[in-house]
Amino acid sequence: MQIPNKISAYLNKRASDKWIIENDPNRYFQKIIVVPSIAESQNLPVLINSLEQNDDLELANTLLLIVVNNGIPSSEEVKIDNQKTIAYLKNIKSKLNISYIDASNPGKEMDDKNAGVGLARKIGMDLALTKFNYDSKSKRILICTDTDCTVDLNYLSEISRQFTNSNYEAAVVNFAHDISSNDEETKAIICYEIFLRYYVLGLSYAKSDYAFHTIGSTMICTSEAYVKVEGMNKRKAAEDFYFLEKLAKIYPIGKINSTFVHPSERSSWRVPFGTGRSVEKYLSNSRDKYLLYDPKSFLILKKWLELFFDGPLNDFTSLISKAKKINPAIAEFLIQQDLENFEAKVLKKNTSPTEIKKQKHYWFDAFKTLKLIHYLRDATYPNINMFDAIDELLQSMNIRNEIERSPEIPDFEIQKEYLLLLRKIQN
Repeated sequence: MQIPNKISAYLNKRASDKWIIENDPNRYFQKIIVVPSIAESQNLPVLINSLEQNDDLELANTLLLIVVNNGIPSSEEVKIDNQKTIAYLKNIKSKLNISYIDASNPGKEMDDKNAGVGLARKIGMDLALTKFNYDSKSKRILICTDTDCTVDLNYLSEISRQFTNSNYEAAVVNFAHDISSNDEETKAIICYEIFLRYYVLGLSYAKSDYAFHTIGSTMICTSEAYVKVEGMNKRKAAEDFYFLEKLAKIYPIGKINSTFVHPSERSSWRVPFGTGRSVEKYLSNSRDKYLLYDPKSFLILKKWLELFFDGPLNDFTSLISKAKKINPAIAEFLIQQDLENFEAKVLKKNTSPTEIKKQKHYWFDAFKTLKLIHYLRDATYPNINMFDAIDELLQSMNIRNEIERSPEIPDFEIQKEYLLLLRKIQN
């Protein structure tokens, strides 16, 4: 089958020829799920079992591609566990099409500088491009998840349906951690998921273009979108944040709320930050888990976005003056971020209002949005009690909240109610 020129050009320029697909089924697919795996021999069968519960027709047209990986300096324990995973994958019998990439054995390991989840995802996603059915008129869908996740029974069918019906090029699937226990890890993950959902809800209130969750196990895009943004990055952490940010600069990020990924609530050494490391911090009490950004920061962001996107970009002094009226910290932040230079460059090259608005969207991206929220936290509005913050934000958004609480930090069941309410709002 002929791979389209744009895909071939990307592979020739950006992909490595160090790795190959093992257990290659010698056919092509509409959907490919790419999963990085490092010391996950116990978790991988659980993920596969949950995928096998999906519709048989969907499974027939889906490839699960496992990237078994480690760096050269990885511990012997990790390397031995990866060998168990490879042996398991060599002999697996499943109604799901399963292949793997060996980025673990001597000569195949990832280099010291780049070894990590970003490179593992990139290796798999790049090679996945060679296994799509480009003769089909259906969208070719590249799905990311993780070995310590499970998925719903309608996971594959809903992804197919919504990418077709809504014409998505990029999307995120809804997620929910298991909160059925009441152990310390569950308490920690409730706090962490509240933090994630609260931040995205605040961005939604501010009408930010970047109001979506950036969780690696929920990311989806088409093969064409993947190539358009020049593929996955090699970051050891936050690879999901920056990949989705790149996609969002070109495509609206769809939200698939009709099915769920269920990430693990475990603590983890695998990345320097993210879900697992955050749970570890909560468990060690190395941070106050019951604090969130002050919702006033999102109100300021909302006013700034209205000013920035609705007004002209032709008078830096006037723009800074208006920003200062919103909040002096905004003006300080914009000067620090060199808004004046951005304005000069954009106006020098563009006269079209449409192009100028696009450049604004590129410049004030997900990272600058987060940096502004942190700047406001440090300069003006320090973090406040988690539950006070949620109550205030919901009130600002005119969202009904009937949860009754009296203590400053409510008991476990009330905390769970808050999380379930946030899930309901974002479903």
